[in-house]
Amino acid sequence: MELRIGDLARVTGVSPRLLRYYEEQGLLVSHRLSSGHRRYASDAPVVVGHIRTLLAAGLTTNVIRTVLPCVEGPGLELNACVADTLKEQLRGLDERITVLQDARTTLAGLLPTG
Repeated sequence: MELRIGDLARVTGVSPRLLRYYEEQGLLVSHRLSSGHRRYASDAPVVVGHIRTLLAAGLTTNVIRTVLPCVEGPGLELNACVADTLKEQLRGLDERITVLQDARTTLAGLLPTG
């Protein structure tokens, strides 16, 4: 069964505008009817769920485009083909956390005591 964009939005809680953005970014696939209306495959809600989870993990749409083909099953189980990519993203996140912690320490040191 195929889904219209409004149905997919309702099922996933993601706005039609954001679904179109995911499609523009190559993360979600639809096909067009002769009327121009989009139709999504029955597994589209699962794909949208994967996209949302990967975005929540701090991944960019470019990285997600690389990762999505390596998702197995309805859960977010990733096979080994993306391990290096995810490790690189994790290192970058750790570096940003360190920078933020240093900035926080510096800012806290600027506050008057007492």
